[in-house]
Amino acid sequence: MFEIGGYIELDHYRGEMLHKDGILLNCGRSCLKYLIKARGIKKIYLPYFCCDSVIEACQQENLEINYFHIDENFIPKDIELNSDEWLYIVDYYGQLDRSTIENLYQKYERIIIDEAQNYFAEPVEGIDTLYTCRKFFGVADGAILYTNVKLNEDLPIDESFKRMNFLLGRFERTASEFYSAFVYNNDIFINEPIKLMSKLTKNLLHALDYEFICERRTKNFERLHKAFNVVNKLNLKVPKGAFAYPLMIENGAELRKILIQEKIYVPKLWPNVTNIEYESKLASDILPLPVDQRYGLDEMNYLIKEINNIWR
Repeated sequence: MFEIGGYIELDHYRGEMLHKDGILLNCGRSCLKYLIKARGIKKIYLPYFCCDSVIEACQQENLEINYFHIDENFIPKDIELNSDEWLYIVDYYGQLDRSTIENLYQKYERIIIDEAQNYFAEPVEGIDTLYTCRKFFGVADGAILYTNVKLNEDLPIDESFKRMNFLLGRFERTASEFYSAFVYNNDIFINEPIKLMSKLTKNLLHALDYEFICERRTKNFERLHKAFNVVNKLNLKVPKGAFAYPLMIENGAELRKILIQEKIYVPKLWPNVTNIEYESKLASDILPLPVDQRYGLDEMNYLIKEINNIWR
């Protein structure tokens, strides 16, 4: 029976949702596992410069894994792909434009595009593409997959209400108070099976002002790029709705430590990448400076001032 009456729950939102036509799943790992199962993938090439969650997902599905290097433009290099192998391509910081992705598809055909850092990019028709929601929005989970194959399994629907504490806590208090809960939420997905996106996360994604978020992120990126372009070792394009501004400088790791002491939280992405000459340096010296929708030009100017003061 339906329940009628009683107390009112969270409102149901009815705004337009970006990527609503994709397959809505619980996390990025599930998107990759969905593809592995649906396409019968047995062998895959992963970048050395890669999140350990991607590697773990492939290991859990017993794939044969090989690795490749990327060049200074984040494009795969020195790969000969066999007919039974797939290539996993990460769109780092939204630096792979549509024509580059189309060229990679023409060259390799069996590719998977990871858009975890480029949520506002449109998928290229016919190319398996995955997005994750919690790197861009205040949700505890959620991911979206575009593919033309279907996994013939009855997938359970995820539930998110137990994971919302760190998001609600940070809304009213400080990030440091709830950081351990944030880390715990990330760790949950290591062994999570493939599930459909929760009703709660889907509802929240219908409440977002995507136009505002995209514009704010783009303008923040542009402001930092104007300030640091001369010293940045990366030759960057300005992506639409940027994930972060990747500032690469010598001894970036030391600057990161000082910034964190000043309560400017700049993560080290992919700390698992070690002992690989070029990629280890990328992991160490790239500072992904925040450009998200919580901040405007005042915060960007403050960030620029703090970094310049530390350099001096």
